[in-house]
Amino acid sequence: MGEIDDAIERADRESFTREPPKTLKGQIGYLLKQLGSAKAVAQEIGVTADSVNRYRRGARKHARTDVAAKINDAVRQRWQPQVRKRRQKQAATSGGITVETRARFGYTAPVGTTDDGRFRRLTVHLPPAYAQRLFDARNAGASDQQMRGIIAEGFKEVYFQDGGSRATELSDVEINDIDYLDLDY
Repeated sequence: MGEIDDAIERADRESFTREPPKTLKGQIGYLLKQLGSAKAVAQEIGVTADSVNRYRRGARKHARTDVAAKINDAVRQRWQPQVRKRRQKQAATSGGITVETRARFGYTAPVGTTDDGRFRRLTVHLPPAYAQRLFDARNAGASDQQMRGIIAEGFKEVYFQDGGSRATELSDVEINDIDYLDLDY
């Protein structure tokens, strides 16, 4: 996963109205309900169906670290999908998305103006259209670079050009060397 994908995942997790199961037995029970069989859960997390049944019964209290991480990821991925969809729909139709980042921004500007890239720490609220484009791109399997381009375009319009009232000759804005990036919607 890329930086943008991770930021969307974090924002989704913040929308949970209830915490997912924390115990191994609880997590396996949830995955069994979601996937239907021990064999399906085993394929998802990379263990045998017998191991899944031992986890379910409580005969095995702890999974290997790598397996425990896979179990946790599988549970979080499936947890409260309606809450996630509702929050994303709201962001894409009316609320928009807030992007907080510290990154190197570069842009193409006319001769005589400074276009040197530099680190900036920005918190910018992007309109719903950018949230919709970002979610659509993610669902279509877009690369992190493509999603960065959508955010950069939003920063160009909202931050650098202030909705068309300044820097109208600015053409391309690029986000490079991301120190951190966080999304909220």
